[in-house]
Amino acid sequence: MATDYAVLKKGGFMRQKQKNNFSLRLRVVGGNLTAKQLAKIAEVSDKFGDGYVHLTSRQSVEIPFIKLDDIDEVKAALAEGDVEPGVCGPRVRTITACQGAAICPSGCIDTYTLAKELDDRYFAKELPHKFKFGITGCQNNCLKSEENDVGIKGGIQVQWKESDCIQCGVCVKACRSGAITLTDGKIFIDESKCNYCGRCTKACPTNAYDETHGYIVSFGGLFGNHINKGNTVIPFIEDHDKLLKVCDAAITFFEQNAQAGERFKFTIDRVGKEKFEEVIKEAYANG
Repeated sequence: MATDYAVLKKGGFMRQKQKNNFSLRLRVVGGNLTAKQLAKIAEVSDKFGDGYVHLTSRQSVEIPFIKLDDIDEVKAALAEGDVEPGVCGPRVRTITACQGAAICPSGCIDTYTLAKELDDRYFAKELPHKFKFGITGCQNNCLKSEENDVGIKGGIQVQWKESDCIQCGVCVKACRSGAITLTDGKIFIDESKCNYCGRCTKACPTNAYDETHGYIVSFGGLFGNHINKGNTVIPFIEDHDKLLKVCDAAITFFEQNAQAGERFKFTIDRVGKEKFEEVIKEAYANG
């Protein structure tokens, strides 16, 4: 029987230049692997590969030099260590994420939990072209969220509490966007300048800010042959369910409107930015 290379690629096995050799891309959600998984990956690489792995630009692991005849045995061995193959081609790829609030002092959201949720919701969904999610925990943007088809960035919306403020001015100095001023013993926040970074409330010694944690979502980002920074439609999404509705709407828009081989950004451009934004705003309003 002839080898169905398209099926193998769908399952994460990418043909190498060396005949009958494949580089296997693994499913690594949010960049996290357990010690058990790492040990099994090393074992499989030694036994079936060339004794090394490649770390990809999207936080995955690839095991090169897997032989065609060994593919089924490789998948079975990896499963013993709770390791799954990833995907390639026109479908939703594994979700990437920084370490977020669980680890990083700057983090505004739990990025890994969200990455797992989105991966469970969308992983390997068939679409006209590949589709990538990236989640970053704050405005430091270590993961470069806007370079993804859908980028999610953590943020904090703040409300000053006058009764708890000692007028020390630490928050004014912490704000990198010049959104906060201290005048006559009162804090003023220029909403047009605030980027929801949360540096003010993290720096405040008396917890003089009420915090609302949420998401800044961008659409249509690209990197590679074409570079494009995704655009934000809703400035700040504080409700988790609304975030999921907006993500659902973005993928459905792409699924229904994209031409085969067309990336999300170009679908938005062709169909119309205004029409796309209407879809996202409606999903947000009804979420």
